[in-house]
Formats: sequence, structure tokens, C-alpha cells
Amino acid sequence: MIFCKDNGKMSCMPCFGQGRSYYVDWRMLRDVKRRKMAFEYADQRLRLDALRKNKILPKELQEVASQEIAALPRDSCPVRIRNRCVLTSRPRGVVWRWRLSRIVFRHLADHAQLSGVQRAMW
Repeated sequence: MIFCKDNGKMSCMPCFGQGRSYYVDWRMLRDVKRRKMAFEYADQRLRLDALRKNKILPKELQEVASQEIAALPRDSCPVRIRNRCVLTSRPRGVVWRWRLSRIVFRHLADHAQLSGVQRAMW
């Protein structure tokens, strides 16, 4: 048994100080950051957008709202969010209900590892 200084536990394997992150790769981490920022600025963006699109208000006020929207962080825009597979971080071919790529979804469905999913037979 070896004592690891980093986490303060006894282990059979040596501790190299290397930790695993929750995210598959840097693209997934970037997408998570964008989701958090979009959530933080959602109310402010919604109000400014309503002011900007309101045709009854004076043009000057609409322009001020447009400038304030332009001043918000770029990643706070919900259009920049991309649905990704939670296991592989694949951006295309994602089955939305399970948040899995079509490849992983088919593999798990074939091996009966998805609850409520059955292969089509006729």
C-alpha cells in the first residue's frame, strides 16, 4: 500500500497527481462554458432584444439596446451552443432524447443497455 499525498488516501497504485476531468475533451468543456454563460445572460439578452425589436419605441432607444446586446459576451448567445454526445463529444448525429451520438446509441441499443429501447423487428 502506498500513501498518496494529493488525496490523502492509501492506494495500491502510485499516485502521479494526474486527475481525470469530467469532460471528454476540450470541445465539450467549451460547450459547457457557453451553456453556463448563455444561462447567466438569458434574462438580460431577452429584455434587450424586446427593446430592440419594439417598433413603437424611439429609434435612439432601439439603437442603444442594439449596442448593449453587441457589448454582451459572444459566448452568451444561445446560437453558439451545440448539442454533443455526452460519451464521445461528437457534435453531429446526436439523438436528442438520450444525448448520445447515433453510433453510441446503436451500440448501446444492440447490447440492451438502454432502458426502453428495442431493436425494430418485423
